[in-house]
Amino acid sequence: MVVSSLSRIEKKDSTGTEYPRPQMKRGEWYDLNGEWEFAFDDDHVGESAGWQAMSQEFSQQIQVPYVYQSEKSGIHSQEVHDVVWYKRSFQWEKNEEKELLLHFEAVDYLTKVWVNGQLVGEHAGGHTPFSFSIGAAIQTGANTIAIRVEDRNSVEQPIGKQSWKSSNFLCWYTRTTGIWQPVWMEEVSPLYIKDVKMTPDISKSSLQMEIQLPEHKQTAYFEANVYFDGEWINTAAALVKPNQQHLEMMINVESDAADFRVFQWSPSQPNLYDISFTLKTEEKVADQIESYFGMRSIETKEDKILLNREEFYQKLILDQGYYKGSLMTADYDQMKADLTKVKEMGFNGVRRHQTIGDRRYMYLCDQLGLVMWAEMPSFFRFTDRSMESMMRETREMVIKHRNHPSVIIYTVMNESWGVNEIYYRRDQQNFVNALYYQTKALDPSRLVVGNDGWEHTLTDILTIHDYNSNAEDLASSYQSKEEYVNGSPSKTSRKQNFAGGYQYSGQPIVMSEFGGIAYSSEGTDNDWGYGTRPQTEEEALDRFEQLMKAIMKSPSIQGFCYTQLTDVEQEVNGLLDHDHEEKFDTKRIYNIVAGTKTDGFVFE
Repeated sequence: MVVSSLSRIEKKDSTGTEYPRPQMKRGEWYDLNGEWEFAFDDDHVGESAGWQAMSQEFSQQIQVPYVYQSEKSGIHSQEVHDVVWYKRSFQWEKNEEKELLLHFEAVDYLTKVWVNGQLVGEHAGGHTPFSFSIGAAIQTGANTIAIRVEDRNSVEQPIGKQSWKSSNFLCWYTRTTGIWQPVWMEEVSPLYIKDVKMTPDISKSSLQMEIQLPEHKQTAYFEANVYFDGEWINTAAALVKPNQQHLEMMINVESDAADFRVFQWSPSQPNLYDISFTLKTEEKVADQIESYFGMRSIETKEDKILLNREEFYQKLILDQGYYKGSLMTADYDQMKADLTKVKEMGFNGVRRHQTIGDRRYMYLCDQLGLVMWAEMPSFFRFTDRSMESMMRETREMVIKHRNHPSVIIYTVMNESWGVNEIYYRRDQQNFVNALYYQTKALDPSRLVVGNDGWEHTLTDILTIHDYNSNAEDLASSYQSKEEYVNGSPSKTSRKQNFAGGYQYSGQPIVMSEFGGIAYSSEGTDNDWGYGTRPQTEEEALDRFEQLMKAIMKSPSIQGFCYTQLTDVEQEVNGLLDHDHEEKFDTKRIYNIVAGTKTDGFVFE
């Protein structure tokens, strides 16, 4: 039947770095990463032929969560296969008093899951997490999970930087198909905590909580306990009535130990509170979760961005989220190494571009003190189908990010991708505005960029993309705010800042893409980047310094995002190379980035 190495799963505690959901830690979990059976289904016969049955064997093995196109998957094929299958068997002792949850952090794109031949759920979307309750399908003894994934890499589905052509081109990279982020299981009581939304309010020194529960007929007791640095801060509790699936609570978190009532989160002081959630029924603990949150605010005032009510100049770097040998999949150590280097180079944040990382990425930003722009991957053809997918998946993207204090801005569209005629088409303008308002409804506590880069409709920030490699020329384009805000200042895009019928209304201005200096000491004819190619490391660093000064000396620009953190496949404009190692002297990069527009005043 199945090979013996697949006959068990690994039970782990939640104290390590592998746990995929750091803000919803239960005491133990079951890791489903590793070797699975695998098969291509080019003729689309698998389901009708019963491949989901326990007895069906597959001919290949794959290392989950790496897609078959990657080296680390163990397959490493660049052939196009629209339908793939996974299967894994394991032993289980069924507990009739428990429910079993099967979690997927991300699978690209259409997923159907069977347990012991019984369909337990379906999901559409390539970048956002989903879970299924599988307890009813589980049995004592041998069990089998079978997964069918279909991914046509259609331009009508959000694919981000995955090439929809036969090969890579410009800044579009290798496609991904199937499971590409962690898979795991958790055993819970039938009455358990499905989700908790946490919204800080520093003006009231409080945390607003919205708790989601499954259908139930019990009376229960919910309790939240807050700690900071091991010291108890406060407790809030509430009675849960039968059939009550939504609970709203507020807890005060002020402390005399804090300088100003609460320990605020910022890049310079990434203070995090610990919080535990306990759900009890008749004095029995039904569920217990360990989590954390940060107290911070983000807002605009006139043409400034305020973090915790203080002017905040953003120094971001663009992170494409691609890794040599594993494409969009990274382990914890890789993510931590990248983000640590971001801090060491003097940046205070990242713009995660056209990919959605697993939740440990946001956790690391929270811990290290890096603000983050979360971005929805784009589609590339405007249809009813693409609009429906984008609305649904953007909603899931916001839900995934909204508890993380590092996340301060959502970008819902980029450079008019998928809405190419937005300048004059009202339907495309209305669609971007619908995404903007949906995001604001789901999370009114953050800022939203509607169409990043140019041709803005509704937006909280005027963002501009300009890859002019001549620093003096770049600076001259942004000397007169009154002249450029309603015009077309970018000499590389030549696009209008605002779509037809819209105009500047006082928003802060951020240069959200610039630079892109293409340099590689081992360059080839296939290398790609922006502008003329510097021939030496010193020439590349000098251009970097001059471009940085041109942006940071502009009084009207409130921040920037430099392109980019790493080289990616044919694109060689990273400060790190394909292996995510330094291409330049980190200290010199730091001196350039941190030398101007520092936050706050140094008291001596």
